[in-house]
Amino acid sequence: MTDTVLITGATSGIGAEFARQYAARGCALVLVARASGPLEDSARELRTRWGADVETIAADLLDDDGLARVLARLGAGRRDPGSAEDEGPAPVSVLVNNAGYGLVRPFADNPLDDEVRHLRIHVEVPLALAHAALQSMRPRGAGTIITVASVAGFTPRGTYGAAKAAMISFSRWANLTYGPEGIRVTAVCPGFVHTRFHQRMGADKSSVPGPLWLDAGLVVREGIRDAEAGRAVSVPSARYKVITTLAKVAPSSLVARLAQRGR
Repeated sequence: MTDTVLITGATSGIGAEFARQYAARGCALVLVARASGPLEDSARELRTRWGADVETIAADLLDDDGLARVLARLGAGRRDPGSAEDEGPAPVSVLVNNAGYGLVRPFADNPLDDEVRHLRIHVEVPLALAHAALQSMRPRGAGTIITVASVAGFTPRGTYGAAKAAMISFSRWANLTYGPEGIRVTAVCPGFVHTRFHQRMGADKSSVPGPLWLDAGLVVREGIRDAEAGRAVSVPSARYKVITTLAKVAPSSLVARLAQRGR
């Protein structure tokens, strides 16, 4: 049976790279993003290049109706492997929680509503999607949930880092809890990646040394590899593995100063 992979934030950056790599593996795809135009462009590319079976859902995950449509798709498909019924869309085998954005100003300088929405997209939404996915995956005894977190989750990095730390902690717990049932849960924690993330939030990229930048292809390859190996946390590249290890033992004041330079 072909795996079906649902990816949020699927039309650019890391999300688009997940779509390409899973399409190259022969997986069916469910792409989720806010704008229908880029969604259809991405779907067309994946169908043309890899012959992928692609569904699209144009949905704003911060909108209740948009989130509900994605939750409904995660709940669709046959749940009971012993059932003779095989109608409707294929169940989702892999969920990739990738949708998100950053806030360039410090916490107290942002309107509270902006901070609450930021927290919702990075914590509440991926938890809701993971919960829905588990309702389908657990009866089948198989599934993978990948959440794109960040090395910021290992450092004092404002509310972005706090949100990512929450998802890292959840992934560790969920992988221990549901791993014995055949469900792998992984937080992929990249550092600086060559995407439009920083450009969209108006951040200055010039202050980050060149060697700290990663290619999205490497991030996704290592993330998928670690998820398939059952690892709860994936830190792509040797350099960031060293950085996150040092962050655990370095003085918190030093780590906080260094963290202010990045995502």
